[in-house]
Amino acid sequence: MKIYNSLTKRKEEFIPLNGNEVKMYACGITVSGEAHIGHGYQALIYDIMRKYLKKSGYDVTYARNYTDVDDKIIAKSHETGIPADEYAAKMIEDINAVMGKFQVDDPDVWLKATENIENIIDFVSTLIEKGHAYATEKGDVYFDVASFKGYGKLSNRNVEDALDGVRVDNDDEKKNAYDFALWKSAKEGEICWDSPWGKGRPGWHIECSAMNRKAFGEQIDIHGGGRDLIFPHHENEIAQTEALTGKQFVKYWTHNGLIKVNGQKMSKSLGNSLLLAELLEKYSDEAIKFALLQTNYRNDINVTDDLFPEAEKHLYDFYSTLALIDKVMDKLRGNEFSFDGEKAAEVQEKIDKEFNECMDDDFNTSLALSNLFGYFKEMKKLLASGKSDDFFTALACAVQIRKTYALLGLFKKSAKEYVEWYDTKSAQSVPEEVQAIAKERFEARQNRDWAKSDVLRDKLASLGYSVKDSKTGYELIKNS
Repeated sequence: MKIYNSLTKRKEEFIPLNGNEVKMYACGITVSGEAHIGHGYQALIYDIMRKYLKKSGYDVTYARNYTDVDDKIIAKSHETGIPADEYAAKMIEDINAVMGKFQVDDPDVWLKATENIENIIDFVSTLIEKGHAYATEKGDVYFDVASFKGYGKLSNRNVEDALDGVRVDNDDEKKNAYDFALWKSAKEGEICWDSPWGKGRPGWHIECSAMNRKAFGEQIDIHGGGRDLIFPHHENEIAQTEALTGKQFVKYWTHNGLIKVNGQKMSKSLGNSLLLAELLEKYSDEAIKFALLQTNYRNDINVTDDLFPEAEKHLYDFYSTLALIDKVMDKLRGNEFSFDGEKAAEVQEKIDKEFNECMDDDFNTSLALSNLFGYFKEMKKLLASGKSDDFFTALACAVQIRKTYALLGLFKKSAKEYVEWYDTKSAQSVPEEVQAIAKERFEARQNRDWAKSDVLRDKLASLGYSVKDSKTGYELIKNS
C-alpha cells in the first residue's frame, strides 16, 4: 500500500510506526455553523481510509475532533444571545444528525476541545518551561516560532513568508508578528477557564495537538484534514508538538482537496456554500458519495449543476441491473439448477482484487468507481444471453460488488426500492403535459407506429426533453 505524504511530497510505502497498529487522526468540524458538503466530504474520505486500512489487516484507532470553542463560535454566541457552550452543543447535535443521514460512521474516538482544557494548559505550560512559548502581561501565551528550527517543513514556507496571506493577531507584546496564540486572555462576556496566566481559552492550533497527545501519546501514523489546513494549522501543530516532545509528530500527512462551486471556491462570503442537509433533501446519500469519489481525494472537486444529477443517473442504471437480477432470482427460487461455481468465484475474486489494487494506490476511489461501468456492462451481457450459467455469474458479480463497494458507502440499499424512488422522483419533476406525450409515444412504439412516435419525439424536443428508450420502457431527460 502506498500513501501520498504531504510532508515529503511523494507516495510512500505505508509502514506503521508500531507493527500492525495504526494511530489515525483527522481534524473535524469547527461547530460555528451547519455542516456543508466540504465537511461531509472530509468525513467520508477519512472514514473510507480507516475502513480500507482495517480491511487490509491493520489494527486501526481513528480519532476525530470537534472544535467547540473558538473565535467564530464566540461570535455566533454574541450574535444569537446563546451561551457559547450551549450553542456549540446544539450545533454538534445537529451536525451529528446530518452526518447520520449521510451514512458516515463515527470515529473510534470522539474528541472535544472543551473536554481537554487541563491537557491544553499542561501542554502550554511545558512549552513555556522548554523555552518555546511565552506569556504576556495581558495573560496571552504565544508560541515562539523562531525557537523551532523546523518551522515551515510541511508547507515549504520560511519564517519570512509566514505572514503572507495569513491573518495574524495584532499584539504589541508579541516578540514577532508570526508568533501564534496558544492561550487567549478572556474578553468581557467570553467563555473562559482559569489558567496560570489568568482567565482565558485555548488558541485553535493547540487544541488538536493536545487532543492528539491525550488520545495517542507523542506520535501518530496518519494525520488528515483539508488542504487548506496545511498552513498555518498543521504547520503550527508540528511546531508546538515536536518542540514539546523532540520527536517526529506524524509519519504520514494526508490532505483532501477542496470543494469548488462552478469553478469558485466555496465560501460563506460568496454565498455559495452547499449545506449537506439541503443536498440530502434532493439526492440520495449514495449519489452524493458517488459524485465526490469520482475525483481523487487529493484534487479539488468542482461541483457543477449536473454533478449530482449525473451521479444519481449512474446509480439508477446500476441499481436497475441489480433489481433485474433480484427479479430473476425470485422466479428461480425453489427450482433445481446447476451453475459453474468456480467461474463465479473467479469473477468475485477479480472484482475484489481490482478494488484493492486501486485503493492500495493512495486510496484511488476514482479508478475503483470507473471499474464499475465495465462490471455492469458485462453483467447486462450475461443477463441478455438467457443462459442460467451466465445469470449466476452475473449474480456472483452483483453479490461481490455490493460487498466490496459497501466500503465506499455504495450499494447498501434495496435495488427495487431505489429504482422505484428514482422513478417517482423523476416523474414528479416532469410536467404532466410532457409525461402524457412521452406515454403516448411509448404506446405508439409498442404498436410499431414509427411515424407517430417520431412526431411525438419532436414535440418533446420542442418542450426541452429527449427520450432514452430501453427494452422495458423509457427515461425522460431534460435537455440542458
